[in-house]
Amino acid sequence: MEDNITNGQRRLLLHSCLAMGLAGYLNTSLSQATWPQKPIRFIVPFVPGGTSDIVARTVGQELSKQLPYPVILENKAGGGGVPAMLEVSKATPDGYTMILGHVGSMAVNPYIFNNTGYDVNKDFMPVTLLAKVPSLFVVHPDLPVENLKELVAYAKNNPGKLNYGSAGNASAGHLAMEYLKLTTGMDITHIPYKGTGPALTDLLAGRIQVFSAGTPALLQYIRSGKLRAIATGTPQRISSLPNLPTVAESGYKGFESVQWYGILVPAHTPDSVVKQIQEGSYKALRTPAVAERFASEDAIIGGGSPAEFAALIAQQQRLWKNVVAKANIRAD
Repeated sequence: MEDNITNGQRRLLLHSCLAMGLAGYLNTSLSQATWPQKPIRFIVPFVPGGTSDIVARTVGQELSKQLPYPVILENKAGGGGVPAMLEVSKATPDGYTMILGHVGSMAVNPYIFNNTGYDVNKDFMPVTLLAKVPSLFVVHPDLPVENLKELVAYAKNNPGKLNYGSAGNASAGHLAMEYLKLTTGMDITHIPYKGTGPALTDLLAGRIQVFSAGTPALLQYIRSGKLRAIATGTPQRISSLPNLPTVAESGYKGFESVQWYGILVPAHTPDSVVKQIQEGSYKALRTPAVAERFASEDAIIGGGSPAEFAALIAQQQRLWKNVVAKANIRAD
């Protein structure tokens, strides 16, 4: 009799566990199927006003229209993007927290920080590339140079006297300038700022002389004559500035530097949710508002699969690992 009671208890326990497991599975599946059920946080690891903020804000506004709940942008600057990345890496992987990844956070920080508290390749899931943006190289118009060749000559005749600004250590502009310095042999001092906006303020005032950033942040100042563009890092000339030569055309064959931005979420986010974010982003990128804005700034629209974005990140990590080593780029 005691054995019969024990077996009965075991069967009851097994049935209870199976029921609880099935209920949990159904609840999880239902939650994923009905995502989103609340607003989505979209974290940008830089201050407002720069290319990263412009790309994220433009896409986020349209993505909000594709979903039943809004995408809320949060600028969390500082530390080369490490604090923001760390926060997202530890967020619940449910699709309600995502971050804008870019060349600095994904392809450079792994090689300049000894311990960030996260692994970019293990603790995040690439969702989709949003855009590739041309890197432009500009100078203050008071600097007596009209093109890249003249800047190189001026810098070599005045070693250490020129300063260039960036949005911070490991920002896209910092990387582009260090790559250009390596390629040309220029001696120009790096002045890191807390974002593109503050750096642009000093550049426009003539307190720094050289700068690199994406087209969204610079075109208006180039067109108004407040800044002088001397080269683009793209393989071909760009339509918005057809008379601007590329760095490769200026005598440095093979040089290419573009900025790129995409969405990442914490690792283990359900594939069904990742797919919905990717599909929503694809639609948002192809709305007239986003397509026209990006086209006017020569940005190449993304929206592809997570696998395609992951492949780009891996390729960029190989490139910038080499540049970081040669340029001796270090964390702040």
